[in-house]
Amino acid sequence: MSDLTTLTAVELQAALAAGETTSVEVTRAHLDRIAAEDGALGAYLHVDGDAALARAAEVDASGTAGTGLAGIPVALKDVFVTEGVPTTSGSRILEGWRPPYSATVATRLRDAGTVMLGKTNMDEFAMGSSTENSAYTATRNPWDRDRIPGGSSGGSSTAVAGHLAPLALGTDTGGSIRQPAALTGLVGHKPTYGSVSRYGLIAFSSSLDQAGPMARTVLDAALLHEAIGGHDPRDSTSIDAPVPAVVEAARRGAGGDLAGLRVGVVRELGGEGAREGYEQGVLDRFAGAVALLEAAGAEVREVSCPSFGLALPAYYLIAPSEASSNLARFEGMRFGIRVGDDGGRDVDEVMALTREQGFGPEVKRRIILGTYALSAGYYDAYYGQAQKVRTLIGRDFSTAFDGGASGGVDVLVSPTSPTVAWPIGARVHDPLAMYAADLCTLPASLAGVPAISVPCGLSEGLPVGLQVMAPALADDRCYRVAAAVEAALGAPLTDRLLERAA
Repeated sequence: MSDLTTLTAVELQAALAAGETTSVEVTRAHLDRIAAEDGALGAYLHVDGDAALARAAEVDASGTAGTGLAGIPVALKDVFVTEGVPTTSGSRILEGWRPPYSATVATRLRDAGTVMLGKTNMDEFAMGSSTENSAYTATRNPWDRDRIPGGSSGGSSTAVAGHLAPLALGTDTGGSIRQPAALTGLVGHKPTYGSVSRYGLIAFSSSLDQAGPMARTVLDAALLHEAIGGHDPRDSTSIDAPVPAVVEAARRGAGGDLAGLRVGVVRELGGEGAREGYEQGVLDRFAGAVALLEAAGAEVREVSCPSFGLALPAYYLIAPSEASSNLARFEGMRFGIRVGDDGGRDVDEVMALTREQGFGPEVKRRIILGTYALSAGYYDAYYGQAQKVRTLIGRDFSTAFDGGASGGVDVLVSPTSPTVAWPIGARVHDPLAMYAADLCTLPASLAGVPAISVPCGLSEGLPVGLQVMAPALADDRCYRVAAAVEAALGAPLTDRLLERAA
């Protein structure tokens, strides 16, 4: 493996600034790594090496390489539209589509001088927890290629963990950044809802979808977050507020001092109140991470959030309901594939045939579920009730953080995933078991609060993640706590993969 592919983004930044390498050399090293390994891993759906090298040469010629993220390669989940570049959202229905415009986050990364390596694989329309629902290929976990990398951002997680990219963007609707980050030993952050633009993000569930960074270190993730965050007038849900000081918080947290910080262990998420469904190795690593927080000076207490136990059923009514509306635009008329348009069928028949062949089984399942939940006679009983539960979950967060007379906590912590990565195919025919993989990540998504996953060790040789949740727009607290855990554990967990390969 080229030495350049083993470096973090911060290390690459320093090497570029010092003139020790060039963006072209860094980009070529990662393209060579992709060519050698991605056939077995399946991280990417599209790579244009010539375009990446041309962009890198452009950055080198500008003299900006090493300034911020300029000259550093990045991979984008294939849910972000990118002008002139194939964008499929992991679905056959968009096969061959080349968008006429770019997502705001893609534009901001280009403005920052990054080099796009390619578009990464994902569960179709971000519906899945294993990246097995992609219409094109299943992605494999670099830690064990017979296991899943999490989902739906599994292509991005495998690309970064497998050293096929130093940085990647994912999206998180119910845990699709944090869960794959946990299962592949990465740092993955879901920003406060509305703090990163959704313009140009192919929508699954508009009130939940959020773009965010995936990286091998907390500081790398913070740098990527800083580059993509901020108000966007083209996104009606965008918050007109500055990006929290995430880079400063990551650097501060790396000092290991959490004195005065109040940490709440969520009783219903791996705390004493809920252990069923959690692997013992995950609980052990979680307990060890909590002990590290105490050793760093944090005050730790258990906090009860009783409505969190209802997050799973509420999410699987709200998200499919929004999906049934959002995916109505894929009808075979305006873009993507068109089936049966031979002149002998009417528009309704063409739409039906296109959707039948273009959508995969999980997407069809969720569209049907969502349409049912929104139908006359069932709306109040299902969708309406789920939204009431969502309100209760938000109140649980507010109570935990505000605390009333008893005093609140600054952050909440839990395992990111109840289990480590499972074997490919093990849950494909058991949707409920697949959905349970998001048990810990769903509350923060429903409430719109920021949450980060940071590696906290290995269980039976596979990564385990610690989740840190904070109040809205307090993303910097997530980074501070995550950096303290990372510092206490030493080198990035993905360095273990390098040791295995050596």
